[in-house]
Amino acid sequence: MSAKNSEESAVAETVLHFAREPGYLESTGWLRSMEGGEVVDCRGEPIPWLTYPAIEFLAPRLESEMEIFEYGSGNSTLWWSKRVKRVVSCEHDKEWYARYRRLIPDNVTYLLRRYKGGDSDYQEEILCYRDSFDILVLDGRRRVACMENGLGALRDRGVVIVDNSDREHYQSGYQIMAETGFKRLDFWGLGALSTRGWCTSFFYKNENCLGI
Repeated sequence: MSAKNSEESAVAETVLHFAREPGYLESTGWLRSMEGGEVVDCRGEPIPWLTYPAIEFLAPRLESEMEIFEYGSGNSTLWWSKRVKRVVSCEHDKEWYARYRRLIPDNVTYLLRRYKGGDSDYQEEILCYRDSFDILVLDGRRRVACMENGLGALRDRGVVIVDNSDREHYQSGYQIMAETGFKRLDFWGLGALSTRGWCTSFFYKNENCLGI
């Protein structure tokens, strides 16, 4: 083995050693997620696919009587269902929907809606509700349209959570939020199944259900 290859091997072994040591990557569940390909915490329990700082901020502020609408389902749906009174979850992917349908508990209304074509009803689903939800989570398709359509479904103290909020093509939605009196709180950081950081943002007003 050449000196260069020996040095690279030593560096790789050192990185692996520190990654395995008890610390942030282990305590958040990042290592377990990467190994198993699932969005879970360090115990293997489902978590939302948001940044870890956002989850840490959110979890202790939830109340058992809250009601949630989420665009984009999965382990997040299971996580929410254990913490709040009711979840309405809207999914567009048939295979993904079939995978989670059998896991969904009784306090979740699980919907499959199209987001393409002339009969698309995905982003319009939230219009069926009025003053119904404490939190609207946008982690699916058509996030700008869902953001705008969802404002009427929020209660007075409602909060909107947008994942991947660092994406430039969501900017028009943020302008709408600002114009309707919402402030923004960003949580940058690492999350499950990713080696890069991203941003999850909370949009809220002065009086809000999370006490921001």
